[in-house]
Amino acid sequence: MTVVTRFAPSPTGYLHVGGARTALYSWLYAKSQGGKFVLRIEDTDLERSTPEAIEAILEGMNWLGLNHDEGPYYQTKRFDRYKDYIQQMLEAGTAYKCYCSRERLDALREQQMAEGKKPKYDGKCRHHAPEQDGDFVVRFKNPEQGSVIINDHIRGRIEISNNELDDLIIQRSDGSPTYNFCVVIDDWEMGITHVIRGEDHINNTPRQINILEALGAPIPDYAHVSMILGDDGKKLSKRHGAVSVMQYRDDGFLPQALLNYLVRLGWSHGDQEIFSLEEMINLFSLDAIGQSASAFNTDKLIWLNQHYIKTMPAGEVAEHAKWHFEQQGIDLSQGPALESVIAIQAERVKTLKELAEVSRYFYEEFADFEEKSAKSHLRPVAAEPLTLVKQKLAALTSWDAESIHAAINATADELQIGMGKVGMPLRVATTGGGNSPSLDVTLALLSQAQVEQRIDKALTFIANRQQSV
Repeated sequence: MTVVTRFAPSPTGYLHVGGARTALYSWLYAKSQGGKFVLRIEDTDLERSTPEAIEAILEGMNWLGLNHDEGPYYQTKRFDRYKDYIQQMLEAGTAYKCYCSRERLDALREQQMAEGKKPKYDGKCRHHAPEQDGDFVVRFKNPEQGSVIINDHIRGRIEISNNELDDLIIQRSDGSPTYNFCVVIDDWEMGITHVIRGEDHINNTPRQINILEALGAPIPDYAHVSMILGDDGKKLSKRHGAVSVMQYRDDGFLPQALLNYLVRLGWSHGDQEIFSLEEMINLFSLDAIGQSASAFNTDKLIWLNQHYIKTMPAGEVAEHAKWHFEQQGIDLSQGPALESVIAIQAERVKTLKELAEVSRYFYEEFADFEEKSAKSHLRPVAAEPLTLVKQKLAALTSWDAESIHAAINATADELQIGMGKVGMPLRVATTGGGNSPSLDVTLALLSQAQVEQRIDKALTFIANRQQSV
């Protein structure tokens, strides 16, 4: 048997982290078993589904690298298939037309609730509904005896008595099929062998199994994943920060870090925290997913992101970082190779957004020096070491970190001052602020002419400061 899993989001909003984790688990299981991963857009809610939401889902899946083997399929393009099956079920007697009015159903519901009963359709039209004019819905004739048993990969054995279930509407009065019916037909026709989805679908599963059995279709395996909570123990929502996958992209996270974080929100392999995608595929097992809800911890995600920025090849980080430089209006053609900047900045930043923010001086001139740093280090006493180091740097015939380091050392030795008295004014002069990687590797990524020009700018700043005193 070829394993076939699916991710089937409803396009009523962005791809949120809970959906992304479900997609990841489905994708990993298919890959770990040498199977196929299907992407299906469940857009039967015509009022709430939007093209923008579909695009957001596809963009999120693409950014995460969770590529599908089949699809995307759209339920709205398959309505004729659903209607064919509904007609077959009407003819087979496994479904029936229900002519009950909304008023009757509302009154029935109120009466049942007043009597402390679980609201459910009473089956009035199941046996006593001759053909008549007027609106009708089609209901599935749910078994009245026995129970549905689900051997859930995560939750174990679940048994639901059929008398707890009512006759589900499978076609609305306007002729459109309902969600639960579309899912059944899609899972059957697409050969889905394993349904991995959120625990909020547990109530749908026995209904869907009964319809599959009525159609003579195979029953897939099920795995219902627990929800993700915020760090306050409540269901993850916007109040906890970003919940959209693409918001994490916008905030400067690498997809590799987010995937690594999401896979550990419910699944584990010993005490291991860091997993490459290849390791996830090789080690993943549905039976290793825990039953309890997981709490989202942004600090842990930031730690992971920093790890990946530091340890991934600079070229791979650069592919994702370019977007952030563009968003901040930084022209990468006007400076060193981005990989070189990443190599020296990686230890110093937590996100790609921060990487772009602190690396601007490599690609464009800064208008002003950072006020606090300039006040501390661009003082009159700094004019002499800056002038001398400028001369020594200008005289270099080889512009590399080793030669630059030697020139800075020589300046401190000649003036008989500490390295900090040369290094800090030089750092502020050439980067605009008081924080940067080691000066020698930083200046090596700037041009010799740029460094001289920026030192001149600092000397002018110092001179003007003296005059204004």
